[in-house]
Amino acid sequence: MSYVIEAENISHSFAERQVLNQISFKVEQGEVFGLLGPSGAGKTTLIKILTGQLRQDGGSARILNVDSKMLSGAEHRQIGMMMDNFGLYERLSVYDNLAFYADICHVPQSAIEGTLESVGLHQAKRTAVSKLSKGMKNRLSLARALMQEAKILFLDEPTSGLDPATTREIHTILREQKERGTTIFLTTHNMYEAESLCDHVALLSKGSIIEYGNPSEICRKYNHLNRLQITLKSGEMISLENGSASAAAVKKYLEQELLETIHSTEPTLENVFIELTGGGLD
Repeated sequence: MSYVIEAENISHSFAERQVLNQISFKVEQGEVFGLLGPSGAGKTTLIKILTGQLRQDGGSARILNVDSKMLSGAEHRQIGMMMDNFGLYERLSVYDNLAFYADICHVPQSAIEGTLESVGLHQAKRTAVSKLSKGMKNRLSLARALMQEAKILFLDEPTSGLDPATTREIHTILREQKERGTTIFLTTHNMYEAESLCDHVALLSKGSIIEYGNPSEICRKYNHLNRLQITLKSGEMISLENGSASAAAVKKYLEQELLETIHSTEPTLENVFIELTGGGLD
């Protein structure tokens, strides 16, 4: 099995405050890994450690089989990053921002046009960054991360504060990247984003991982009710045991064409997080 990101017992503190405590996980090549937690949980700090921007107090991190503290320029060129509009130059145009970045990372200028097209910014390429909306700035940050055709993308809250339409567009781009074999490390406090995009997630609270696994499997694990919630066309709502004892009743509703909706009761990732921590993700 090929792991492109490996974290083992990573710990880090700022002054007296410990922000990461014995963090361990592995990310396979080509998967979308989600680090899910509220603001201040340590998500951005962990990304900075994994990408060599910050040295951890304890533990180890490896990217592409290289210690994160020893990453060379060659390895960094295989890593794309999107971190809250970091590195966007407000006075430069959209195109010139990418041209400047392309020169630094030895990316052909010919890649700019296609990258802008892929994120829906081609018509705005001569617009100064200072005149862009938040959603357009996010797409420009994503374009910069995508342009070098990196093996790994680190995306820190890529859809935070965006409208639903822009969020869907970015999700589509990320799914296309995954199909190409790109590994995506995603931090978010958006439980829907994590459930819809991620192969595996780690729930991070107060610097520690409190749960890890496939999003659907985690939700099923905490399905304490294990019931069927049925809504009839009359508007009546019925709760049944999720088992063979309810088969006859469900069959009757179907045969009589009375059934409007039927759902199982597994919780969302956010509900799981609240159960485990007593706090929300916002």
